[in-house]
Amino acid sequence: MSRDQELARSLKARHIMMIALGGAIGAGMFKGSSTSIAMAGPSVVLAYLLGGIILLFVMQGLADMAVRNTQAATFRELLEPILGRFTGYFAGWMYWLTWVLVMAAEVATAGVFLNHWFPSVPLWLLSLIVSIGITLLNLFQVNVFGETEFWLTGVKILTLLLFIVIGGVLLFTGFGDHPATGFRHLTDSGGFFPNGLSGLAQSMLVVMFSFGGTEMIGMTLGETEDAAKVVPRAARGVIYRILVFYVLPMIVIMSLVPWNQLDENSPFVTVFSAIGIPYAGDIMNFVMLTAVLSAANTGMYAASRMLYTQAGDGQAPRFFAKLSTKKVPVRALLASTSFLYIGVFIAFFAKGHTFDYLMVIPSYSAMIVWMLLLAAHLKSRSQGKVPVVSAVALLALLLIFIAVLATSAWAGTLVVALALVLIAASYKLTTK
Repeated sequence: MSRDQELARSLKARHIMMIALGGAIGAGMFKGSSTSIAMAGPSVVLAYLLGGIILLFVMQGLADMAVRNTQAATFRELLEPILGRFTGYFAGWMYWLTWVLVMAAEVATAGVFLNHWFPSVPLWLLSLIVSIGITLLNLFQVNVFGETEFWLTGVKILTLLLFIVIGGVLLFTGFGDHPATGFRHLTDSGGFFPNGLSGLAQSMLVVMFSFGGTEMIGMTLGETEDAAKVVPRAARGVIYRILVFYVLPMIVIMSLVPWNQLDENSPFVTVFSAIGIPYAGDIMNFVMLTAVLSAANTGMYAASRMLYTQAGDGQAPRFFAKLSTKKVPVRALLASTSFLYIGVFIAFFAKGHTFDYLMVIPSYSAMIVWMLLLAAHLKSRSQGKVPVVSAVALLALLLIFIAVLATSAWAGTLVVALALVLIAASYKLTTK
């Protein structure tokens, strides 16, 4: 592309860090963690540690390739020179579809959280208002997106920090009629491995999906100031922070309340209520609202940039390669947004599990992207010192992926397979 068609490099290091953290610390952390705890009990802490280590190696590989390919705007342009044009095309469209679906799901969920305070307003209207607001926000310069994501993620991190500090103190001081428990609840309800190693293995599936979104660092390459220095530092730092914000809250939760006494609702609400914090439900409703708004905002950014770079490389209609005066890919943004509204409509009005089946796609997509990044890193270093950690991480992800295939509902897996086949088949259209 010519110089006047390049994206503006106005995202700062703090933006990149918070974008990646925001992608990984979502509503799944505050509410969905109850699922992984039910599967593994206290040993879920090990699952988060192992998942974080695997992802650390993925991010190290991404950072290494970014340093050696400073012209790349997204991770797709890291993959293509190494693994070929088809892989770049396949990964790009798969990732675009993933975030379009995630946007729809998150906006629909935002409507549900807002309905907690506005019960008389129809859900579809609340979701429509959120969709329009996020669309308008993304039409501004990219640093506006970065600042918004910085503060939305800040709310989640502040909540986790307060939870860790307050909960950690209460473990040794007690509260109300509850004596200080220390860490005995980690082993007094069936032991540290109440469901055995199989429970730990099952929880790995949920844990790995929870980390989805961390690869967003690879979507900011073309809009980051001094990306060659910022991206490697952010890639390493974000994993350490994710481990802290996942592992420590899990330890506090299961130390204050026995793991088998947590219900299907947010474990944070259960603990806050047990401590006696007033309006615990409202507080967590607000935090989870910021989480889904952050995810939807990130999704719109990722989808629009991926469609823009695909168009610029001739793998999507050139019409979408146009930038606005603010250096924003407006056409790609509005096209992605149109699918957002369709997705919200499906989420609210489709019968049965139609939308649930579609949402299986993002679960598989994240792992496929991580495996492709590791494979590309290994191939890029094939002439020199082979990165053993990348090979180990790739093997671990392959084993987890096989376990996902073996344990997932066949209907959702079939939908994923159909989507991937259609993307692969459409590649022939671009070669013509």
